[in-house]
Amino acid sequence: MSENLTHIAVIVSTINEEYQSGILSGIRQYAFANKITLEMFVAFGNIGSDKNHDIGEYNIFSLANFKRFDGVILLINTIQSADCLEEVLQRVRNAGIPAVCIDRDVKGLYSIKIDDEAAMRAMVEHFIEHHGCTRINYISGPENNIDSMQRLKAYKTVLREHNLPIEPERIYKGQFTSKDGAAAIQKFMNSPLESPEVIVCANDNMAISAVNALMMRGIRVPEDIMVSGFDNIYNARNYAPAMTSVERPLERVGQLACQKIVSHLRGEKPERSTTLETRCCFSQSCGCNMSPIMDTDEFKKRNYSILESFINDSSLTSRLASSLTDCESLEDYVRHLKRFIPEFRCQEFYLCLCDSWKQGIMADETEENYLLHILSPQHYITRGYGKNILVPLAYKDGEFIDIPNFPTKDMLPNLFDESNPTGNYYFLPLHFRERCMGYCVIKDSEFPNSSKLFHNCMIDIANSLESVRKIICLDRVTQKLNNLYTIDPLANINNRNGFRIATQHPFNECIEKQKPVMIMFLDMDGLKYINDTFGHKAGDNAIFSMAEVLRNACTDGEICCRFGGDEFIVFASDYTDQKAKKLSAKIQDLLAKMNTQKSLPYHLATSLGYHITIPQEGTTLFQLVTVADNIMYEQKKRRKSSRYLKRTGEEA
Repeated sequence: MSENLTHIAVIVSTINEEYQSGILSGIRQYAFANKITLEMFVAFGNIGSDKNHDIGEYNIFSLANFKRFDGVILLINTIQSADCLEEVLQRVRNAGIPAVCIDRDVKGLYSIKIDDEAAMRAMVEHFIEHHGCTRINYISGPENNIDSMQRLKAYKTVLREHNLPIEPERIYKGQFTSKDGAAAIQKFMNSPLESPEVIVCANDNMAISAVNALMMRGIRVPEDIMVSGFDNIYNARNYAPAMTSVERPLERVGQLACQKIVSHLRGEKPERSTTLETRCCFSQSCGCNMSPIMDTDEFKKRNYSILESFINDSSLTSRLASSLTDCESLEDYVRHLKRFIPEFRCQEFYLCLCDSWKQGIMADETEENYLLHILSPQHYITRGYGKNILVPLAYKDGEFIDIPNFPTKDMLPNLFDESNPTGNYYFLPLHFRERCMGYCVIKDSEFPNSSKLFHNCMIDIANSLESVRKIICLDRVTQKLNNLYTIDPLANINNRNGFRIATQHPFNECIEKQKPVMIMFLDMDGLKYINDTFGHKAGDNAIFSMAEVLRNACTDGEICCRFGGDEFIVFASDYTDQKAKKLSAKIQDLLAKMNTQKSLPYHLATSLGYHITIPQEGTTLFQLVTVADNIMYEQKKRRKSSRYLKRTGEEA
């Protein structure tokens, strides 16, 4: 193994929680000491009830091209989607690289576990044997979470071993969230059972919330009811009362995970499964240790640092959201986002978008089902990131740089380049609910895992990008609707509505300033003959060809339209008779060239007449169109026959 080239992928969700943060800290420590580059694929799943949001978050794991890595570490218990987890595990197996699963034993892979069951046994036994408790309530975590299941199992086992009843009314099934603690107290206080002597909680967040709920009811902790938590997080250690809890060797877990992979790569045979011990910390919430956990001055300094960081991050989040809200184009969005990248305190930052991030905006706007297409959920990505990635924003070593588009399988250009210094990359999803737009990559920044508001920033970046996409989409739809209203779909020039709108201002200006207006009326010769002889598709092509001639002829400010059927109109302001004759000749000349060049089985021809006048107040444009139509008809009558009369004996 070449240490300079070692890359380890990390699969994790919600990195700003203390469990994840502690393990990642240990991983980073070992990686730094051993010249290992970490690529962390980070989701923020299970933060609410929106499952579509979770789909968008967990999609970041599909980006990890495991075959490019030397090993992978999976924080399995942080991923709440069983289907997503199984898919990731299968891809890891297919890649054939060493993998370490944390807190769960997966067949064929290395594992590092913490003996939560033994820790919870010791905690419950403490309340029974040391405090003499017999009424022990329990606040559990999710039913499908392995940590939660082990802790609940230990609680029940200890009660049975001490011949205490397992009463369902004394168990509340939560989700490891703070609100579960308060909800559990509400249930326990309304229970017909005798009040508990102690409430054992499956994690510290629920325990703190439970203590708050008890105190609001005038119930003292630990004098009236004792409470314990699990994890021994900072807030629990420094709460009042300080929480009795279980300390888990999280940093050691991270270090060992890296060490197993490195040992495997060196050809050694590390132990497949390792279980680490925990330590019960009996403190003020059970009345066992009433001395403060942290020195008061140290506590004040730490809290000031936390508060200052929160205020700064809150300001960043608010300013970022406000700035990106008003963006109406990708260029505008990138320009605003650039202002905030230095505040992410990172060495590198990349905004990576799927080449279809604007999915729903079609290149061919003439397709009949355009409007249906842009609204259909079948036409945007929910799984994977497509074949290619665009990079509208790249930041490295204090400068914004340009980098070309790249294949998605590369994840990031030059990621595995030998000349790159080792570091920590965070890959973070950009999505709106389940709709995938791309991802961000941040290198060497503490912001992602140290700030509780980092995910808010990512949500702002993603939501603002979705707003830009919708604005672009809406502009295209509006343009399409305008075209449907003003553009003739067959001729692809103005229809009557478009002609009226386009000529309204110049016509009114000619009335006001008494400038001459020219109206030319054209009527195709022999369209009926073309339709009857060669079919209506040929007739449609003839109409389109006539419109093409007019587009190529009207290059001096003239406005043309298909008036209906085989009739066309040309409008020009401040025009002279000489210009009108020149335009007429140009049209006839272009028709002749088209007949020669296209080798059609029929010949295109038109009769035309024009009228030039200075319009007076009260005169309408279409009154002048009628005059031009009559002039054209007189011209047509003076022509004894057309090419088609010679062939068919009909009047043109």
